Amino acid sequence: MMLDMFSLKGRTAIVTGGSRGIGMMIARGFIEAGVDKVYITSRKAGQCDEAAAELGPKCVSLPQDLSTLDGIKSFVGRYLEHESKLDILVNNAGAAWGAAFDEFPESGWDKVLNLNLKSPFFLTQALHAALTKAGTHERPSKVINIASIDGIRLNPQETYSYHASKAGLIYLTRRMAARLIADNICVTAIAPGAFASEMNRVARDQGDEVAKRIPSRRIGRDEDMACAAIYLASQAGDYVVGETIAVDGGVALASPGGL
Repeated sequence: MMLDMFSLKGRTAIVTGGSRGIGMMIARGFIEAGVDKVYITSRKAGQCDEAAAELGPKCVSLPQDLSTLDGIKSFVGRYLEHESKLDILVNNAGAAWGAAFDEFPESGWDKVLNLNLKSPFFLTQALHAALTKAGTHERPSKVINIASIDGIRLNPQETYSYHASKAGLIYLTRRMAARLIADNICVTAIAPGAFASEMNRVARDQGDEVAKRIPSRRIGRDEDMACAAIYLASQAGDYVVGETIAVDGGVALASPGGL
């Protein structure tokens, strides 16, 4: 059956930043698509535990700050206490920082680049053996990096480190994909547009106003993000390697600075 191509039955996933926003949309979608187990992580333990409880018995909370190599090592060690392999890794945890050019601080640069760009690389590196163990020529394992349309086109805000990190993540996706496909690991990315979340409070709090500037005339829904991730994570996306899919209602095609 064609619909079986989108099933995640028998697979195990990790979604970083999975306790809220886009990460939680993806984790919930994976569960509905039949994943055996999805492990979510976030820096705030209480929030991570609450999200796992809401998502049900197929979701496991492993809270961790992934912005440092020590944090990544700790998280991977704890994951491997539960599982011996990994089918799907979603690198979603991220941060943003906005400040005027003359006032932009080093802390705002380092925090964003560390979490948005360095962590996806080193977490994937640390889980390379587990991903390789799960992947085969006919059924590769998956790494999905969550970038942003801000990595494709400019927005009017002075988010220098965020723009740089997301543009870098898109090209990092291509570089990792070229190497890891040899180990039966498909690496791809999603570039979300306006979705209601803690990071995108404008879309969350002023959704109707934001929608007027989107060609599709609405902000993203939970199922828009979940379905894109399910496509890439499932057999349906096995032949997609190194690509970034914009899930943005057409914003990336519009004139720069529209959002």
